[in-house]
Amino acid sequence: MLDKSGFLLYNRRMGAMNAQLNFEEKIESLELQVNELTELVSKQAHLIKYYEAQILMAKRRQFGASSEKSDIDVQQMNLFNEPAEVKLPSTTETEEVKFKRKKRKGKREEDLAGLPVERIDYKLSEEERGCPECGEAMHDIGVGDVRKELKLIPAKVVVVEHAAHSYACKNPECVEIGGGTPIIIKAEPPNALIPGSLASPSLLAHIIAQKYSNGMPLYRIEKGFQFDGVVVSRQNMANWVIKGVELYLILIYSMMVTFFHKESVAHSDGTHTQVLREPGRKPQTKSCMRVYRTSGCSERKIVIYEYTQTKGKEHPQRFLEDFKGFLHTDGEEGYHDLPEDITVVGCWAHLRRYWENLFKTIPEDKREGSDAERGFAYINQLFLLEREFKDLSPEERFQKRLELSKPIADSFFAWAQKLAPLPKSPLGKPAYYALSQRKYLENVFLDGRLELSNNRAERSIKPFVMGRKAWLFSNSPDGAAASAVLYSVIETAKENGLHPFHYIKFLLETLPTRSSNDVDDLMPWSNALPDYCRSQI
Repeated sequence: MLDKSGFLLYNRRMGAMNAQLNFEEKIESLELQVNELTELVSKQAHLIKYYEAQILMAKRRQFGASSEKSDIDVQQMNLFNEPAEVKLPSTTETEEVKFKRKKRKGKREEDLAGLPVERIDYKLSEEERGCPECGEAMHDIGVGDVRKELKLIPAKVVVVEHAAHSYACKNPECVEIGGGTPIIIKAEPPNALIPGSLASPSLLAHIIAQKYSNGMPLYRIEKGFQFDGVVVSRQNMANWVIKGVELYLILIYSMMVTFFHKESVAHSDGTHTQVLREPGRKPQTKSCMRVYRTSGCSERKIVIYEYTQTKGKEHPQRFLEDFKGFLHTDGEEGYHDLPEDITVVGCWAHLRRYWENLFKTIPEDKREGSDAERGFAYINQLFLLEREFKDLSPEERFQKRLELSKPIADSFFAWAQKLAPLPKSPLGKPAYYALSQRKYLENVFLDGRLELSNNRAERSIKPFVMGRKAWLFSNSPDGAAASAVLYSVIETAKENGLHPFHYIKFLLETLPTRSSNDVDDLMPWSNALPDYCRSQI
């Protein structure tokens, strides 16, 4: 047993041990808190950088230039100085040439050459021709000055009455043959474009061209008619457009799709659209408008739009059932489950935009030598080489790409693999996109006919995007489907050098008398089209 002094000593020792344990627990707790706070600060620092980059990119999209031209010096060899890297080739020999640009003469005359001329001569009367000195009549010695101006003749709306005359035979014998009723024959006028309506080929072509080529919504077209004293409601116009597609223009569209499926290189892109009255869907739900178009190597220039209620992968799979070959696309997942006989080719321009956005969010004094500058320079070098290959044959382009471009691409992907940035960091987004899309981006090296970007499809989807800003939405699925047909016909017409209004008018005048198997000479690329359908651009 402990005596009193021993017991006190024991208590003091136990108290000291407990105090030591509490102190160590507090230190461990504080260290844990410090580690948690350090990790939190690190995460917040990454988030701050991420949101700063997002704000800078948003400002650039809103206020910056939209051109993809780059000022970066892609020949900076210090960016590619590792011994394991492929040295970037010098693609051209440059020589400084100084010259003075001469002012172009006759530009106005060239611009006016294709227009009809109305000449107004201003002459003096007999009384005004008297010489101010001697009073004798002065002689006309020619024209001193000719001033030119453009005169606009507004469209004129005329009511056309199709009056079919009837003819009766008054010969009594014929009357007797007819049982007392004279024989009557009637002149046959052309059938109405849309039975029961006021629509004529020229009127409907005007409405279609105004909305689908010039981006004018129907309510503005309606208001324009009202200023001229013409009453045509927007509801009637919408119905006429849908009916015109169903009766006539769908034939041209179907033939365009058939010819498109015969191609072996194509492009595709998509954007959203809004349709108010889709069955089982809210008016605010976004639908999809896709574009499919031929490539630069194709003999026929074809642009096809397709409206679908969703952006699901089943829609391109269905549309491309009869297509075999190469398809240029962006990074959309919906294109990555196509049949095996379709090879998806990725878009290097999309990848370049990621690196460009990152590069331009970095302060100018910190750009040099940055990873953003390096990635941007790699891709720009590929585009510079493409300029050099522009005039080569597909076979020559294929060989040059393997010789010069492929090593740069391989070096770029190897470098991007080593970066290993955080997925949601500013650097992580372009690096992850590059690596995840690598197998599609590298497919451009499989064939010399392929292109480095999908910009061709983006340019074709732009008219729909610009028009959507004006008319905002479609009222019904039938209207959206009709829009797809009309954009297809109009944009294909433009690609083939046709005037949208005159071509649509010609089709609406001709198709009512044609069978579905007799439209080859009406296609936008046909040489049999009348000259007035050709554009002056």
